[in-house]
Amino acid sequence: MPPLLKSAWAGVIDPLLRRPNHVQSAALCWRDGKRGKEVLLITSRDSGRWIIPKGWPIDGLDGAGTAAQEAWEEAGVKPVKVSRKPLGLYHYVKKLNNGVMAPVEATVYSIKVDHLEKDFPEKDERTRRWVTPKQAAALVEEPELKDLLRDF
Repeated sequence: MPPLLKSAWAGVIDPLLRRPNHVQSAALCWRDGKRGKEVLLITSRDSGRWIIPKGWPIDGLDGAGTAAQEAWEEAGVKPVKVSRKPLGLYHYVKKLNNGVMAPVEATVYSIKVDHLEKDFPEKDERTRRWVTPKQAAALVEEPELKDLLRDF
């Protein structure tokens, strides 16, 4: 491969191909429970698998603000504190409304929970469960999210 083409591939084309097409903000909601630190998992609407609240960027909100809004809509979370510094990120593949599979990079923010509301926008579409971080790591599918939960 000619040096100029090799340089273009390494510096521009390859990074563009590897970059996720979509980004989301995710909420690692937690509380001090009877068993020590507990994290909140919810079910996805489509497959019913265990996930953490997450969603697409919201105009006017930063990543932490988006994560907090998604935690409210999807799980009824009323926060005590939302960390502005991300805990980390994980990657997964999402099936979009048009049926296309798209790579997603989710940035995870810590949200300490004051309480959960009984009435929230997606209450009829999801199940919520408090579990230890170790249990949560065993329940979610995404390897990088498993690692974040184990390290939490």
